[in-house]
Amino acid sequence: MTEKYKETDRMSDVISDDYRLLQVISRFGLKLGFGDQTVGAACTASGVDAPTFLAVVNFIKSEGRASIGELVEQVSVAALMKYLTLSHSYFVEFRLPAIRRKLIEAVDCSARNQIAFLILKFYDEFAAEVGRHMDYENRNIHTYVEGLLAGKAPEQGMGIGVLQHQHHDNHAQVEKSSSELKSIIIKYYPSDSNGQLLNDVLMDIYIMEEDLFSHCRLEDTLFAEAVRQLEEECRQRETLPAVAEEEPEAASGNADGLSDREKEVVVYVVKGLSNKEIAEKLFISVNTVMTHRRNISRKLQIHSPSGLTIYAIVNGLINLDEVKL
Repeated sequence: MTEKYKETDRMSDVISDDYRLLQVISRFGLKLGFGDQTVGAACTASGVDAPTFLAVVNFIKSEGRASIGELVEQVSVAALMKYLTLSHSYFVEFRLPAIRRKLIEAVDCSARNQIAFLILKFYDEFAAEVGRHMDYENRNIHTYVEGLLAGKAPEQGMGIGVLQHQHHDNHAQVEKSSSELKSIIIKYYPSDSNGQLLNDVLMDIYIMEEDLFSHCRLEDTLFAEAVRQLEEECRQRETLPAVAEEEPEAASGNADGLSDREKEVVVYVVKGLSNKEIAEKLFISVNTVMTHRRNISRKLQIHSPSGLTIYAIVNGLINLDEVKL
């Protein structure tokens, strides 16, 4: 299994290890010139949620094979959605127009070259399709999630699964159009063109396609699961009695950095309680429980109940006979 990046890794090492992450840092609003800063320090300096950044880069590094259950515990839905929105702007406003400019330079766009004209027309249709796809997500899916973040419970028959199902065919159509575009250029464009420049355009299309598919895979898996959990929190909030909201406590000064409240949450997780049950036990909201769990994962770099069980036993938070095996 691919080793995961951590907050203590140097940002420069992370980027050098995988060039694709250059595309990620710009969409999070991070800029080059990190020096020897760690991932955590670089994200903090730019106001970026480090656990969400790491969830995205580890997802991409693993080619989508990372455990979604582990990654989603680290994710801030608001931070992830901002990243996806900036990704849409990148594709529509920068990447696709940049490739089009190179394509115009590479092919003979004079009136006598009908094939070049048709290739450019096909490219424009492909770019427009990607634009419509991302506009739908911004207007429908992201607007829906903004409502959840504001505390609005999902309406009956509505949810991220329904919205994505309505939109599912678009992902497949974008993939099909991209493949056709490459095939047409490779098979049918005359050999008297500017070969080196046209090959360079094709390389750009391949790289953009890989980036686009990774983006779609992240939306369909990590983002969708994070939103499903948010939906469940919103539904639970409506059924729970009103409770006094609590801010996550500051670190208590212990070596592990966990507050007393975070240790209570660890104990209940190890005992097998759900987020809703923990909220009821501690008289806090489910959202606060989730925040505590993300903070615990970030501080301990432990993302599974089994790992927390070992931590809790070793540190005397719980006895073995209290553990739900």
